[in-house]
Amino acid sequence: MEKEKINYGEVNDVESKNEGIILSDEWDKTFTKSEEVNHRKVTFHNRFGITLVADLYEPKNVEGKLSAIALCGPFGAVKEQASGLYAQEMAKRGFLTIAFDPSYTGESTGTPRFVASPDINTEDFQAAVDFLSIQENVDPEKIGIIGICGWGGIALNVASIDTRIKATICSTMYNMSRVNHNGYFDEMSEDALYELKKSLNAQRIEDFKNDEYKLAGGVAETIPEDAPFYVKDYFDYYKTSRGYHKRSLNSNGGWNVTSCMSFINTPQHTFTNEIRNAVLIIHGERAHSCYFSKDAYNDMVRNSKYKDNKELMIIPGAVHCDLYDNLDVIPFDKIETFLKEHLK
Repeated sequence: MEKEKINYGEVNDVESKNEGIILSDEWDKTFTKSEEVNHRKVTFHNRFGITLVADLYEPKNVEGKLSAIALCGPFGAVKEQASGLYAQEMAKRGFLTIAFDPSYTGESTGTPRFVASPDINTEDFQAAVDFLSIQENVDPEKIGIIGICGWGGIALNVASIDTRIKATICSTMYNMSRVNHNGYFDEMSEDALYELKKSLNAQRIEDFKNDEYKLAGGVAETIPEDAPFYVKDYFDYYKTSRGYHKRSLNSNGGWNVTSCMSFINTPQHTFTNEIRNAVLIIHGERAHSCYFSKDAYNDMVRNSKYKDNKELMIIPGAVHCDLYDNLDVIPFDKIETFLKEHLK
């Protein structure tokens, strides 16, 4: 089959907008390839007409209809990083999995590049469920999703609307609406929020005049000794050989400056106490972001008739990025048990 054309692979390459995509045929992940699973690239489209690119992992020598999982995250990462690691590990445990690049990022299409949206990104997960539902070796009644970091928050939002998803796992969750509106640890004042809105709208005018979108910058190239621990935590993952990837926004130029605007104005998790299917929320005890998961769990079960299949798992001593790639910390046994219990 002739290779598709155009490389969205370079993080700052926005030259060839409408000419297609090229899929990397090398093993360019941040983790070691397992010989226990088969791997290939797949594509599918969402209802906004964007073609999403995913890595598909399936266990070898397994017949019949499989349970399947769609995975994404962290927010600003690509499928060659943490979500791919999770996907490969879960395929080793008997699941068919896909780790996908969200719209406008990685190898997926969509212009302008490096845009996030609570609506479109929710749709990305639902499109992944569409794709899995029609695979000949997938049982469409046994589909789950796993979201990491900001995509953990999006996954919980998806679970509120998509009844096809029988189990949802949120790992080291961020609520991107909350952090953009309220700031870290909910410390942004009303006046500071107003000034942020003014700045973002001024940037819109500059972007329109320049016919290009200014990037916010990913994780800094250097960080001072007195930087907050969570900044060092991100640096140790995104800017070192541990997790750096050339297509990762966080490893390079970051999102568009104005990309956060729709999150500021669009609360997530408004209807989570309506979720009837199973949810497992996992977070590290020492993670700066742990409050997102604790509050999301409490909001989900409060006044809910469907709380019996909801769980919150706090991992002692773990920090935020431990749940990206630390195989000694990520509770894969618990994830496997939870999914097998609820995808039956």
